[in-house]
Amino acid sequence: MKKVFVSGCYDILHAGHLQFFEEARALGDYLIVSFASADVLWHHKRRKPSIPDDHKRALLQGLRMIDEVVITHGHKEGLDFEEDFLRIRPDFLIVTEDDKYSDVKRELCATVGAAYTTLAKTPPRFEPVSTSSIVRWVQAPTEAPLRVDFAGGWLDVPRFSRPGEFVVNCAISPLVSLREWPYEKQAGLGGSGAWALINGRDGIESEIDLGVGWQDPAVIRETGLCVWRSGQKPVLDFKQNGDFLSGRMAIHWTGSQHDTPGVVNHPRDYDRIAQSARVAREGAIHADIQLLAQGIDLYHGTQLDEGMDSLIEIPGAIARKYCGGGYGGYALYLFESPVLRDNAIAATPELRAVEPFCRV
Repeated sequence: MKKVFVSGCYDILHAGHLQFFEEARALGDYLIVSFASADVLWHHKRRKPSIPDDHKRALLQGLRMIDEVVITHGHKEGLDFEEDFLRIRPDFLIVTEDDKYSDVKRELCATVGAAYTTLAKTPPRFEPVSTSSIVRWVQAPTEAPLRVDFAGGWLDVPRFSRPGEFVVNCAISPLVSLREWPYEKQAGLGGSGAWALINGRDGIESEIDLGVGWQDPAVIRETGLCVWRSGQKPVLDFKQNGDFLSGRMAIHWTGSQHDTPGVVNHPRDYDRIAQSARVAREGAIHADIQLLAQGIDLYHGTQLDEGMDSLIEIPGAIARKYCGGGYGGYALYLFESPVLRDNAIAATPELRAVEPFCRV
């Protein structure tokens, strides 16, 4: 009887584990699956298991392809199963192609004459997932805000960042979810960052990979009215709940979708963009609607100089700009009072109210 041995954490079982167990079992007659105990998991990874060890053992023992389950207690990195392996003396140790401890495992196999065998990657029967991706999915919020950016846009793009300068933005409601998205798509409101968050993914890395900036996923995850330091990664400089903006913001659909990646390399006045953020930052810190409006208008001037079309004028608005750094999408309008905002919405049906959102 050829004994096959595999080891892992198997903290949250998924279909990829089952496929691995089946392919390992096919190489012999008797499959032994070992998993690290809660004590070992804490010792090496500083985290607790998803379920108690006896429950995990029962789940594994219930799988048709597994003949024996072992809970390991060794603290040697990569070889928590060494004691059981030497006791069982299997014929095969099966590992995946990305095994990080191949050298010490080969040495262990040599002591008992076991074959160190790498299981070749085969096409997965299901979309691949990992334990960490499952945890992120479970922990992901069911809803997320979008965002409006006030000033400093493009200074969150790593190659355009400027030490000592800032980016100012605010998370907004209504919220979005996987089932409800009450906004136009590709709208300049950071929708890709919100989509990543509610799907349990790291939106910051994905935005930077696109060649654009990190401000969307950063403020959507943080919420509130935020000032960020320009740089390679988001560093929060100042935050408040944005209550002074309640009843004072509205957005207007320009009629065409927003495009940021397509205009990344357009020439633009980064000095003026930096100036706009410094002014808007003072407005945010002092809850001063007029200063914030000045910062927004400064930024909008750079958008017009870049070649964006003039936005419609709306009575009562003290500032306006395109949301995001690209052409099209929504435009933001700022009002001095809720009454002026509500009057503008009544007169302009395409204008819709948005409110600052801050998660406690």
